[in-house]
Amino acid sequence: MLDTEIFKNRLESELAKIVSELETIAVLNPRSGDWVAIPVAEDLKNADENVEADAVEEWENRRALLAELEIRHRNIVRALEKIKTGTYGICEISGKEIEGERLTANPAARTNLANMEREKELPL
Repeated sequence: MLDTEIFKNRLESELAKIVSELETIAVLNPRSGDWVAIPVAEDLKNADENVEADAVEEWENRRALLAELEIRHRNIVRALEKIKTGTYGICEISGKEIEGERLTANPAARTNLANMEREKELPL
């Protein structure tokens, strides 16, 4: 039997860190629950081309980072919900138990080792 309290504490700690990171580059849309990247706070009215290009590049970097963090955020929230409902540690593809070493490495894992490569196929 899995000691979910240990995993719950780790997940909650990681969730707090990710939310903190997200808040530096995005805002949470309360209606959709999605995070939206915020633009760089610079006055671009009289900016030259280089400054504008840098701002666009920074915006793209934020959007890319946001995509990664948002997936991780959703997976952590999902794992915490599974702990509440008693379904934590069950592979979403095979329905078999997720190995302890996999959960130790990634407490938000959605699949067992046999299906690890297929995890990206699962809906967000």
